[in-house]
Amino acid sequence: METRTLGATDLTITPLGLGCWQFSQGSGPIGGAWPTLDQGVMDEIVKIALAGGINWFDTAEVYGNGNSERALAGALSRQAVKPGSVVVATKWFPLFRTAPSIGKTFPVRVAALDPYPIDLLQIHQPTSFSSFEKQARELLVLLKGKKVKAVGISNFNAPGMRTFHRILSAEGFTLASNQVRYSLADRSIERNGILDTAKELGVTIIAYSPLAQGMLSGRFHDDPAALKGVSMIRRIASNLTPDGLRKTEPLVRFLQQTGQGHGASASQVALNWLVSFHGETVVAIPGATKVKHALEAAGALNFSLTPEERTEIERLSR
Repeated sequence: METRTLGATDLTITPLGLGCWQFSQGSGPIGGAWPTLDQGVMDEIVKIALAGGINWFDTAEVYGNGNSERALAGALSRQAVKPGSVVVATKWFPLFRTAPSIGKTFPVRVAALDPYPIDLLQIHQPTSFSSFEKQARELLVLLKGKKVKAVGISNFNAPGMRTFHRILSAEGFTLASNQVRYSLADRSIERNGILDTAKELGVTIIAYSPLAQGMLSGRFHDDPAALKGVSMIRRIASNLTPDGLRKTEPLVRFLQQTGQGHGASASQVALNWLVSFHGETVVAIPGATKVKHALEAAGALNFSLTPEERTEIERLSR
């Protein structure tokens, strides 16, 4: 798989990483969005991702109160992955906290991911009790101390990106990324200034929910009854409703049709479009609760869409 630079940092990542929210094992504030996975299944998912060329993994403190981080580190260890040979990203959860918590809780994150160093530390949401400037100053302490290689944010708007970029740049560092919801079913970052700002500042967009919680796979269009097995959190996050299925059906059917011509699935076509349409600005972190999901993600860049296919996907998506 090809690689690209994460923002203006020295980190090199593949266009697709593996999102690890689903490794929460049913615990924590949002861990119940996914079924509890056996460690053997998680090990196999990580194994398949690595075999497919994926070189980075995204997790977070709030994913099972550290369960996801520990599960990821364990899976990498059992694959005998050498620390430093893959890129690991995690996130500090800011809700009801102040900026000093970033540094105080950092050792906990390090312990959860041991022996794998934290390459990218992100602020999960713009919901801290502290100002953006104070949070940026805490990130600078970690950067200057070489505790992390890069820092990013998640779910921040364009002005927030500019604030972090300004403060970090003044000290000789950079804002590497902004992790936001982005898919063919949700292109709001193209309208609210986030994508344009990222391109202007050289910040990488990390797209989470790149398949709209599975909507773009076509699974629910082919079997609407499967919606009953989806958690309320996932339904709300991506409009996984009968109305949402109706609106996206023309797009999904074209993704399926296009995939047939490339020996690919609708999910693979959607991921391929997402990480190529804007050059190298956008990367994506599809999750996987089954081995077949990891296999799909790993093979999503093994073909090239024609200009005509890209144009029609663009039209149907809008």
